[in-house]
Amino acid sequence: SAEPSPSVVFENIQGCSPKCFRMLLENVSGLSVDDDFTVEVIPEINVAVATFIKTIDTEEFVKKCSENNRIKEFKITARLLELTQSIKAENIPETVSTDYITVYFESVRNGGGPVLEVQLFPEENSAIITFCDHKGN
Repeated sequence: SAEPSPSVVFENIQGCSPKCFRMLLENVSGLSVDDDFTVEVIPEINVAVATFIKTIDTEEFVKKCSENNRIKEFKITARLLELTQSIKAENIPETVSTDYITVYFESVRNGGGPVLEVQLFPEENSAIITFCDHKGN
């Protein structure tokens, strides 16, 4: 697909607190956290993912980030998150069936789309959900 991802991965974020990082992204993008994009920080691997709710040119945003002096000072790198058709859902109760997971992730209200397959891993309380199209996830 030639369509760019709505999500940007930021690596090497350990030198910037989550609050500072969110403000930094607002400064670079000119947008607001929560209204225009969300940020998920994964401290265990020093990564954050910004997902844009508002349609922007994410490729241009990544370029702006690479040129931003503050981001350079923090030694943070940015790249587009690859589009995928599969996601991993965690903390799934043991009693949940693959049918329930399928219906849940196909719900438009939950932001889902047509599900191709659900692989349930009860020992890990997780599942891999594969969508017919990357837009479902």
